[in-house]
Amino acid sequence: MKSAAKKIEHLFEHFLFTSRWLLAPVYLALVVALGVLLVKSGKVLWVLTTTIMTASDDDIIIGVLSLVDISLIMNLLVIIIFSGYENFVSKMDDLHEHADRPDWMGHIGFSDLKLKLIGSIVAISGVDLLKNFMALGSIHAPPTEDMAWMVGIHLTFVISGVLYALTDRLNRK
Repeated sequence: MKSAAKKIEHLFEHFLFTSRWLLAPVYLALVVALGVLLVKSGKVLWVLTTTIMTASDDDIIIGVLSLVDISLIMNLLVIIIFSGYENFVSKMDDLHEHADRPDWMGHIGFSDLKLKLIGSIVAISGVDLLKNFMALGSIHAPPTEDMAWMVGIHLTFVISGVLYALTDRLNRK
C-alpha cells in the first residue's frame, strides 16, 4: 500500500516539475513582442528621418528619446526571456560555448532579475518622463495634472527600487 502512495507522489511531483514548460509559450510571446517593438522603432525612425528638415529640435530629441525608450524595453525583454527561461524552464546547455552568449546569461538569479527589472522600469520611466517634459509647450504636451502623476509614479518607482535593493542587500548579509 505504501509503495502505491509513493508512486502517486512520484508521478505528481513529475507532473508539477513538467508544468514549468507552460512558461515556454509566454517567452515565445515575449519574442513576438520584440518583433512588434522592432516595427514600432522602424516607424519612429521613419518619421524622424522623413521630417528631419521641418522638425523642431525638441521633436528630434523626442524622437531619439522614443528610440532609446524602445531600446530599453527591448533590452529588458531579452533579459527576462533568457534569464526567466534558464531559471524556470530549462538550461540552454548547447549555447554555453557560443561566442555571442552574454556573460550574464546563466548567472542571473531570481533576485538579480527583479533588481534588473526594477532598474529598467526606473530608466524607462525616466526616459518617458523626459520625453513628456520636452513636449511641454507643444500641442502634444500632456496636461499639468498628468505630468504631476507621471512624476509621482516615477518617484514611486525610484523609491521602490532603492528600498528593494536595500532589502536585497540586507538579505545577502
